Amino acid sequence: MKKLISIVLAALMLAGLCACGNADSNTNASENSSAASSLPEKLDVKCNVVALNGPTGIGIAPLMKKAEEKTGRLDYSISTVGSNDEIVAKLQNGEADIAAVATNLASALYKKTNKGISVLAVNTLGVLCLVAKGEEVTDIKSLKGKTIYAPGQGANPEYIINYVLEKNGLKVGEDVKINFVSEGTELVALFAKNDNIIAVAPQPVATTLTVKNEGAKIVLDMNDEWEKVSDTKLVMGCIVARNDYISQNPDAVKIFLKEYEESVKEVNSDAETVASLCEKYGIVASSAIAKKAIPYCNIVFEDGKDLKSDLSAYLKFLFDANPASVGGELPDDNFYYEAK
Repeated sequence: MKKLISIVLAALMLAGLCACGNADSNTNASENSSAASSLPEKLDVKCNVVALNGPTGIGIAPLMKKAEEKTGRLDYSISTVGSNDEIVAKLQNGEADIAAVATNLASALYKKTNKGISVLAVNTLGVLCLVAKGEEVTDIKSLKGKTIYAPGQGANPEYIINYVLEKNGLKVGEDVKINFVSEGTELVALFAKNDNIIAVAPQPVATTLTVKNEGAKIVLDMNDEWEKVSDTKLVMGCIVARNDYISQNPDAVKIFLKEYEESVKEVNSDAETVASLCEKYGIVASSAIAKKAIPYCNIVFEDGKDLKSDLSAYLKFLFDANPASVGGELPDDNFYYEAK
């Protein structure tokens, strides 16, 4: 009898715990739903956004269309620029509230602005591709004994290439020689005058090489090669915002992130339409190149815990390669935005 009573009591306690768990779950779901619905459909708040041309700016193309048509949920002014220096200046003088930038630049800016910015979301993973003309390349190991051309010495591309080669058992300088060029246009010229050449290039330069040179083709996606040898993501682009803007306009920031996420989904579901927008807004030189390049640009939207874990791990990789590449030190936890 005592045994029966114990079993009944245990069952009742278990049922009670399950009920509490469901209640908590329902409460949390209700709170999240309530928080989302509490945001206004539209806010008369100015939101000045600037993005770097190329992959970092591709994710914002559909939102630029909304801004142009005045159908966005904020009073948007969105523009693109061709250099990091322009973005830094606009964030520092307050012309830009939000910006799409390279992740290492975001880290450096955090220090340069005395912790005056926060990263809102990851928007771009790996954008590097290995392009070959007249050379047989089947995998990374088949690069042994060859010469690679690449832009980005002392920056992301160099550290990524070195890491992938070394993880595949190839020593830079001995097994594989790397000749660095100053910019992508040099690669275009080199491919035009060489019948046998290999390069690691960022998009859309990699696609441009294949379009302008018969026989040139993308043989490896370096994002895929990175994932084969690393347990972290290759996080190359992100969205940042001035902390003054975040504190003064918390709802506007949440609305922007929602609309930006929708913009990224459109990029990944309708590359042809977005490619036309990229040409229209100067993000990529031509829609034909943009259409071919977008699948290799790994445009994403990551916020919250995923943002912090993935970006912090990648910044640690860059710091270990060269502390100066991230501003001399790793950013603290306040660098990573959390909606309140």
